[in-house]
Amino acid sequence: MKKIILVLVVLLIAFCGYWFFLKEKTNHTTDAKTAPLEVRKHSVLFNTGIDSLLQAYFTIKDAFVNADTTLAKAASVKLILLADSSKLSELSNDTTGIYESAVMQMSDVKTNAESLLQQTSLTEMRQDFSMIGESIYPLLKTIFYEGKILYWQNCPMAFGEDKGANWISNTEEIMNPYLGKNHPEFKGTMLHCGEVKDSIKAH
Repeated sequence: MKKIILVLVVLLIAFCGYWFFLKEKTNHTTDAKTAPLEVRKHSVLFNTGIDSLLQAYFTIKDAFVNADTTLAKAASVKLILLADSSKLSELSNDTTGIYESAVMQMSDVKTNAESLLQQTSLTEMRQDFSMIGESIYPLLKTIFYEGKILYWQNCPMAFGEDKGANWISNTEEIMNPYLGKNHPEFKGTMLHCGEVKDSIKAH
């Protein structure tokens, strides 16, 4: 009788151990299946090129916050070079028109940056800057941008009453590149005038 009880105890312990092991294995398998995986559609080189293009754009934006036309033009030259060397050809196998749209939008970025270089008026430079942003914003949507979150911001009176303009920012805080810190009428009081209209997130 004692032997039977001993055998039953051993079997019970073995069963409990097996059940515990099976449960742990199931949990680990479930965790592995539900863990989010970061999926990249573009090469590192492609994304690096887009990030560099954006950095040049942000330099122009910050230059206009300070009304620094020299820096804005220098960054525009860099922007043009980066637009020329972009790796959009990676998209050429797509059959939905993404490649053609991206090429056209990148061409508009370059054209408006070249126009900015020809301007002598700060206001006209800022207008060209506005058009650069209006080209980059849809470009990022077209290529399914994979970088850090960006913000599409708007100033309703960038070029006067009821003449608004947009720009892209890498921070949620409004730093208005159209009215800036040294506006002839408002000085720096309108630096934070504006609002976030949209966010651009990695797909």
